[in-house]
Amino acid sequence: MSLFKARDWWSTILGEKEEFDQGCLCLADVDNSGNGQDKIIVGSFMGYLRIFNPHPVKTGDGTQAEDLLLEVHLRDPILQVEVGKFVSGTEMLHLAVLHSRKLCVYSVSGTLGNVEHGNQYHIKLMYEHSLQRTACNMAYGPFGGVKGRDLICIQSMDGMLMVFEQESYAFGRFLPGSLLPGPLAYSSRTDSFITVSSCQQVESYKYQVLAFATDVDKKQETEQQKLGSGKRLVVDWTLNIGEQALDICIVPFNQSASSVFVLGERNFFCLKDNGQIRFMKKLDCNPSCFLPYCSVSEGTINTLIGNHNNMLHIYQDVTLKWATQLPHVPVAVRVGCLHDLKGVIVTLSDDGHLQCSYLGTDPSLFQAPKVESRELNYEELDGELKELQKIIKDVKSQGVWPMTEREDDLKVSAVVSPNLDSVSQAANVEVGTDSVPSITVKVTLQNRVVLQKAKLSVYVQPPLVSTCDQCTFDFTVPEMTSTVAFSVYLKRSYTPSELEGNAVVSYSRPTDRNPDGIPRVIQCKFRLPLKLICLPGQPSKTASHKLTVETNKSPVSLLSLFPDFAIQSDDDQVNVMGFRLLGGSRVTLLASRTSQRYRIQSEQFEDLWLVTNELTYRLQEYFEKQGIKDFACSFSGCLPLQEYFELIDHHFELRINGEKLEELLSERAVQFRAIQRRLLTRFKDKTPAPLQHLDTLLDGTYKQVIALAEAVEENQHSLFQSFARLKSATHLMILLIRLWQKLSAEQTAILEAAFLPLQEDTQELGWEEMVDAAIAHLLKTCLSKSSKEQALSLSSQLNIPKDTSQLKRHITLLCDRLAKGGRLCVSSDAAASQAMVMPGGCTPIPESDLEERSLEDSTELFTNHNHLITETPHACFSPPRSFGTVRAKLTSWKEDAPPEADLREHRTQQT
Repeated sequence: MSLFKARDWWSTILGEKEEFDQGCLCLADVDNSGNGQDKIIVGSFMGYLRIFNPHPVKTGDGTQAEDLLLEVHLRDPILQVEVGKFVSGTEMLHLAVLHSRKLCVYSVSGTLGNVEHGNQYHIKLMYEHSLQRTACNMAYGPFGGVKGRDLICIQSMDGMLMVFEQESYAFGRFLPGSLLPGPLAYSSRTDSFITVSSCQQVESYKYQVLAFATDVDKKQETEQQKLGSGKRLVVDWTLNIGEQALDICIVPFNQSASSVFVLGERNFFCLKDNGQIRFMKKLDCNPSCFLPYCSVSEGTINTLIGNHNNMLHIYQDVTLKWATQLPHVPVAVRVGCLHDLKGVIVTLSDDGHLQCSYLGTDPSLFQAPKVESRELNYEELDGELKELQKIIKDVKSQGVWPMTEREDDLKVSAVVSPNLDSVSQAANVEVGTDSVPSITVKVTLQNRVVLQKAKLSVYVQPPLVSTCDQCTFDFTVPEMTSTVAFSVYLKRSYTPSELEGNAVVSYSRPTDRNPDGIPRVIQCKFRLPLKLICLPGQPSKTASHKLTVETNKSPVSLLSLFPDFAIQSDDDQVNVMGFRLLGGSRVTLLASRTSQRYRIQSEQFEDLWLVTNELTYRLQEYFEKQGIKDFACSFSGCLPLQEYFELIDHHFELRINGEKLEELLSERAVQFRAIQRRLLTRFKDKTPAPLQHLDTLLDGTYKQVIALAEAVEENQHSLFQSFARLKSATHLMILLIRLWQKLSAEQTAILEAAFLPLQEDTQELGWEEMVDAAIAHLLKTCLSKSSKEQALSLSSQLNIPKDTSQLKRHITLLCDRLAKGGRLCVSSDAAASQAMVMPGGCTPIPESDLEERSLEDSTELFTNHNHLITETPHACFSPPRSFGTVRAKLTSWKEDAPPEADLREHRTQQT
């Protein structure tokens, strides 16, 4: 506890959870009372402006109601408050408030009441300036030697000085080499601005040089600039202080000299007018604010320096004269005359603790108790130390920290057989007349230590299935090796989106302190061959969809790339090769004889993916074996966005159909249960009444429920198939964009994360809304064109959209931004810099919140669905059972069912 505490004269807490900085505090006679009493003006980052006139009854009193003269919420954050002669035609003091995007000048006046608490204060806006650039701080003074008025200079975040001659804007100048803004002050004796640049140099600029330099806001020079010959902005003097500055203050010594005080991170400096060092002082603590003022001693200056140790030091030049303790860390300190008490120290913390104090001593009455002396048992302490060291050693050996690769508890490896199984293990397949092959995958597990609950799970992309999905192992002793073999085959008649599988092993490692074990997971990926789902076929000369991949090397014989798909009877496979996917679709691959191009074509757009991916993979592998490292593939054609959008529309249509079918099924189920309750009431009645066709109505509703359930199931199968085809097309689009823009592996991973966020598609969370949110985030961060786009807020709730127009617009805009030089990244700083340098030409993104889909009545459902199915361009899709088909199925019971009028009559009688 310090003896030299700051004597609390008056204090208060400002607001709740508000933040303040060094420019938020000012002391002045802002209401022009003329009695020489200062008022405390405080602005916060929350936009609150407060004016206090403290006059406590006794020392240490808290705030009274009449101490707060004015409290106004200005909405915008307040960066700095200053008081000066800012209005033309008068020398009255006015209040200048600096916001991030505007400067406001107010007049503060009061109306006297009959009693003290009846006084009323209010502010009046005299004028305001809207800023084109984000402000950082400001300085004011009689720029250019004007008399009776003060001008304002605002420094922006990008290093531009904007000078305002009261109600009018004068000019703006960029400081040369500015990177980050620093503190700014004005010296009236030398008529110059002094700041500290990001190069850690104190720089001085003459006001006349700023005024006659080239204007940054105008391309054409004015007559005044032509007379000045277009002077460049040059610095008057510089001084390297070797550290960043927290604040700058200028104090006049006398009429012929002034001093420039600079508070650094470790030192504070006193400079002459010409930039020479008068003295400097190395500080023992990290400073937070300072305030130099004239001393009563001739030729010296006193300086108040607050630090992060809740201390306030008073220096006379470089000599420490006093040290006092504060209850908070000050971010701003001022000295003023309050309630006829001169020299009151006003401090403000970053959380709103405002205190008025004076210096003095406050003796402490606390006495430290005597420490009881006792003999130490060194043997007992030594034993306790050894026990603690043993516990620390055991914890380290139990694997709480991540282990290196050499110390892995379990090693997992997967090997795919080079040949297909001689006897296919495929069972219950739905592929058609083709014989479905299978291939064996062996997974080997080798443990280093004893493991518990080891469980292997195998994941492959549907419609691929494995004969063994899960199996468990017991590793009771170290250095055991276990191998499991399973077969993978195609179960349904559509192609998977990937040929990559994943073997995941979860296990627990027991320890002495945790017998149940520490749970861990390890995985191993394996690649399945193309021949598992594809057979050699005859090439097709015509196709609806074609892609051309270019390389930088001479074309390679297709027999060398695909020896497993060679047909012995065909001698033309050097340049042409056909593939037939299980299920009937055909893909043709052509290699140019003269140019370095390969063409892939098929009747279905999504079927191009696996063959195109296999081609690029085998080309890369072929040239790596040849020792060629500069091989690269590229794509220069137009992106097939229209074909991709058709697949998106078809998938979205199936989702909408599924939602409508589920709603109809729910309605029929409610109706079925209501009829059951009525029949049960009739059967329990002692005097049975006629059923009045309730049994017929129950039978008809039951048939409706069964038909709708079958339609929901069939639509679900079609949705799974459509989602697999959409994923294949999405993989193809990502590959084409990567080859088109030569994206790196990190950028491709970002693109995959945005376009493939889900492994399964559900009604609650679908592919369309997830991808739209991810792409919109990329467009407003790393691919944004302006700060306006970065400020757009996205909806936090994902709902199924009304249509796919916004998603398709965002995908098109993403490709457009990538074509114009945009690059994908996840860092916010890199995204901001990307938005600054990205070439323009793109329109802003019109964002809107996702709206809830409104359900239509059942009559409109039939018409809308039939219309959508008619416009579907892909004949390969097997559309779901339409509402028309369901309607036809349900007509069988309508002849026997009672008419609607009879049903209403029956309900009336029942009532």
